[in-house]
Amino acid sequence: MPRFEPFPALRYASADLNDVIAPPYDVLSDSDLDALEAQDEYNIVHVDVPRPRDGAARYQAAGDRLRGWLAAGVLVLDEQPSFTLYRMSFTDAAGTEREIVGVLGALEVVDEGAGEVLPHERVTKKASTDRLDLTRATLANMSPIWGLSLASGLTSLLVEPGELVGSVTIDGVSHTVERVTDPERVTAISALVRTDDVLIADGHHRYGVARRYRDEIRNATGSKNTTAELTLAFVNELVADQLSVEAIHRVYRDIDRDDLIAALSIGFEIGTPGEVTSETLAEMERRRALCLVDRSGQGRWLTPKPGAFDGIRALDGLWLEHLLDASSANVTYQHGVDELRTLIDSDPTIAAAVLIRPVSVAEIERTAREGLLMPPKSTFFTPKLRTGFVIRPLD
Repeated sequence: MPRFEPFPALRYASADLNDVIAPPYDVLSDSDLDALEAQDEYNIVHVDVPRPRDGAARYQAAGDRLRGWLAAGVLVLDEQPSFTLYRMSFTDAAGTEREIVGVLGALEVVDEGAGEVLPHERVTKKASTDRLDLTRATLANMSPIWGLSLASGLTSLLVEPGELVGSVTIDGVSHTVERVTDPERVTAISALVRTDDVLIADGHHRYGVARRYRDEIRNATGSKNTTAELTLAFVNELVADQLSVEAIHRVYRDIDRDDLIAALSIGFEIGTPGEVTSETLAEMERRRALCLVDRSGQGRWLTPKPGAFDGIRALDGLWLEHLLDASSANVTYQHGVDELRTLIDSDPTIAAAVLIRPVSVAEIERTAREGLLMPPKSTFFTPKLRTGFVIRPLD
C-alpha cells in the first residue's frame, strides 16, 4: 500500500490567510486571476499561475518569486515534519450540512497500473506541460491532489484538533487547517493510510505530472530516495456522509441535433420539450432519467428503455458513450446547469447537451474495488480544496 508521510511544510507566516489563498489553478479564469492578484501581492496565484500564461520565462519568475518570499519571511518552513488536518464545513446543493476532514501529507508516487494509488475514471489527454514546468522551476508541490482512502477508521483519527494554523470562510465554505506533529499521532495516521488503497478523486493530471517529475529525478540522480518519490496530497476517508459529489454534464458538437436525438433514441425514450429550471436535477433523480438540453434551452427527459443497457454498468456517462461512440459527436464537459446554459447561449457550434446524474459514493468505491474505470469527467467533488495553506518543498 502507498506510503503517506509527514514533511516540513512551507506556510504563510501570517495567520490572516484570507487574501493569500486561492482556488485550484485549473478553475481560474483570467478575470479570477486579476481579482486575486489585486487582492494581495503575496497571493499564491502569483506563483501557482504566473502570467502571462504563455512563455517559458514565467516559470523561472514564479520560482524566483517563491524563493524571494521565503527569504523575506513571507513564507516560513516548519522546523519539523508534520501532517496538516484540513476541515471543510459547508451546506451541499441539496441543503445537507457536511464536514469533510482529511489530512495533507506526502503520498507515494507509484507507477501507472501498479495499484495502491488508483484512478477512478479515464483521463482526457492534456498536451500542456504547465504543471511539470512549474514544478521544475519552483521545486515545490503547490496544489494537492485529492485522494480517498479506502482504509476504514481514518476519520476517527482526525477528529481531535491539531494546532490551529488558520481558518477562512469563502463562498459559504469554512476551511480550517491544523498542524499535527505529535509523533504517536503522526505514526498512527501514516500507518492507517498504508493499510489500503488510495483512490484519486481529483488531480489525476497532477499525479501524472508527479510521476513524470519523479522519473526525471531518478534519471538525473540514479536515486529512488528523493523527495520526488512522493507528492502533496489531501487524503480523507471514502465515506458517504462527508463527500459531496456532483455531476459534470456532456456537451456535444460536430453532430446534427436530429442525428444526436436519433442515436440517443436507441436507448432512451425521448420526452417532449419543457423548461429547464433549478428543479431539473432533483426531478432527474425522481424520474431516474437524464435530460437533453437543446439550443433553445428546452429540456427533454431521456428515460432508459427496458433492457437497453443490460450488461452495462448503471452510469449515465457510460450509457451515453455506449450510444454515441460510433457517431460523429465530439464531447466536452461542463459542470453546473447555469454554466451549461450560458455556454449553450454563447456557442453556436453546440448541437445539444445532456444533463447527467451524480455518481454515488457506493459506486465510486465499487468501481475502485473491482479495478474498473469510469468515463472521463464522471465526478465533480465539492467544495474544491484551496491552494496556499501548505506548500511542499522538493529541494
